[in-house]
Amino acid sequence: MRIGHGYDVHRFEKGLRLVLCGTEIPYEYGLKGHSDADVAVHALMDALLGAAAMGDIGKHFPPSDPQYKGISSMELLGRVMALLSDNGYEIGNVDITVIAEKPKIAAYIMRMRENLAEALNTDIQSVSVKATTEEGLGFTGALLGIAAHSVVLIKEKTGNQLL
Repeated sequence: MRIGHGYDVHRFEKGLRLVLCGTEIPYEYGLKGHSDADVAVHALMDALLGAAAMGDIGKHFPPSDPQYKGISSMELLGRVMALLSDNGYEIGNVDITVIAEKPKIAAYIMRMRENLAEALNTDIQSVSVKATTEEGLGFTGALLGIAAHSVVLIKEKTGNQLL
C-alpha cells in the first residue's frame, strides 16, 4: 500500500464556471486556471501521482501545453487512473477536503462522490468528499478562491506482482 497527499488552490474570477469533482456549482464566480480549474480533482490527481512516485500534474499535463487549455479535469483524472493501472495500482480509498467560505457545497457532495467513484473505477464507499471553511481567515476566508487537500491510499492490483 502507498499513501499520497495533494494540495491545490485556484483564484476566483467572474465569468467562469465553478466545477468541483466534475460537478458544476452555480455561483457568481468560477475558478481561474489553464484547464477547467477543478481544484479538488487537481489535489486528487497530485495525491494519486505522488502515491505512485510519478511526479505531479504539472509534469504530466503542463499548463504551457495548449492541448490542456480548458480541458475537463475529470478527463485528466481518467488519464492518471490509466497510468496508475498500467503500473499495477488500484484505489484503496480517497479523501478530499474542499476549503471555501462560499459557495456552500453540502448539497453537491453526493454527486461529487458518484463522479469520482466512476472515474476511479471504485466503490462510492471508498470516496470521501467534505468541505470546511477557514472562519474568515486566509485567502479562502477573504473569498479570493478555493483550496483543496486530498489524501489517497493506492494498492497493488489483486494478483499483480510489481518488480
